[in-house]
Amino acid sequence: MAYKDFRDFLNTLQKENQLLTIDEEVKPEPDLGAAARAINNLGDNTPGLLFNNVYGYNNAQIALNVIGSWSNHALMLGMPKNTPVKEQFFEFAKRYSEAPVPVQREESAPFHECEITEDINLFDILPLFRINQGDGGFYLDKACVISRDVTDPDHFGKQNVGIYRMQVKGKDRLGIQPVPQHDIAIHLKQAEERGENLKVAIALGCEPVITTAASTPLLYDQSEYEMAGALQQEPYKIVKAKLSNLDIPWGAEVVLEGEILAGEREYEGPFGEFTGHYSGGRSMPIIQIKGVYHRKNPIFEHLYLGMPWTECDYMIGINTCVPLYQQLKEAFPEEIVAVNAMYTHGLIAIVSTKSRYGGFAKAVGMRALTTPHGLGYCKMVIVVDEDVDPFNLPQVMWALSTKMHPKHDAVQIPDLSVLPLDPGSNPAGITHKMILDATTPKAPETRGHYSQPLDEPLTTKEWEKKLQDMLSK
Repeated sequence: MAYKDFRDFLNTLQKENQLLTIDEEVKPEPDLGAAARAINNLGDNTPGLLFNNVYGYNNAQIALNVIGSWSNHALMLGMPKNTPVKEQFFEFAKRYSEAPVPVQREESAPFHECEITEDINLFDILPLFRINQGDGGFYLDKACVISRDVTDPDHFGKQNVGIYRMQVKGKDRLGIQPVPQHDIAIHLKQAEERGENLKVAIALGCEPVITTAASTPLLYDQSEYEMAGALQQEPYKIVKAKLSNLDIPWGAEVVLEGEILAGEREYEGPFGEFTGHYSGGRSMPIIQIKGVYHRKNPIFEHLYLGMPWTECDYMIGINTCVPLYQQLKEAFPEEIVAVNAMYTHGLIAIVSTKSRYGGFAKAVGMRALTTPHGLGYCKMVIVVDEDVDPFNLPQVMWALSTKMHPKHDAVQIPDLSVLPLDPGSNPAGITHKMILDATTPKAPETRGHYSQPLDEPLTTKEWEKKLQDMLSK
């Protein structure tokens, strides 16, 4: 099911009627951001957008909302576009467990067609625009940023591919926000302690499988490239960078090579974030660009994010759920059923579990808070019974309204870590967290009246399948 490159995926979207091509002239601002916001407002199975006529640019093509729906997310996995979300979750979990899949190394890549190493001017190369009107400048917000562990540079798994926002600060300079909980922050700290710049490569317009892997909260020594191979069920193609020992996605449209300057900081922001708020401005590191490589007539991909749901939420939805699910399964292999951490990048997580005894569900919630992703996110963990579908919010609300006792089942833990972008944190990066136990009380807990649950009629499952088949014809 592997896609050859970004264009191959766009062709698949076109064939599946999941790509809307817009040939009329549009303005970079506000039209592009407005169109991406608008398409997200129209449902969860909307198409991607490809703009072919952008005012002020010659022959620029700009793609938005590429995996901004459950239909496009399913196609990214090589599944039918009408595949239900829960089914996508379990298929993703299955493939996740099959990692690592060794990479396929190539000597050259299509983006080597055009090379610029002198007089670099990003304003001439890239069609730049603000996606939200309060942004402090132009941003690259769906680029794969590659860096390596400075103390262990030969460890392939400690090479990180991550999605980090980058503000264009000048014709050959970018500002980057390395959130402390993310791997690139570790690499930068290592380099700066040695007084060295950190080599980075930035790949734009990549196949969605690597942008998905890059936005997945993997363990520090897990390779995003080897995870991408597992997700696409065949080895992922990479090529060596020209100015460093970094590996780059073979199918990228545009690649920037450079280094984060040790000890240098500049004001960066504000930026409209996935939390639905502007994150303000902070002093952030600077990337000096040393080389640019791109395909002839590259397709520039951008990501709209803001008040959920947007493409960002589809991109980091299931791939946030699955690592939490797998890590909880390692602790409680017989009990954990499913995990839904799709809401605001897992600031809320819903865990479906069996209970061994009274108080067990709260222990599951505590473990979720101490997973790698939970440390920086997971502000609230809702724990429900095994027969409650965490992806079915009406069922979750039913469990909260009938099973949770405010006195006994709301556990608050003060002053834990959270990503600084959480607008409710105070100071930034610190918050109280909460576990809500919405499971049925089990001995030695004896409160409540839960001895007569209502069962569904006997042939309900058969009718679900029969009616679904009829509706899909």
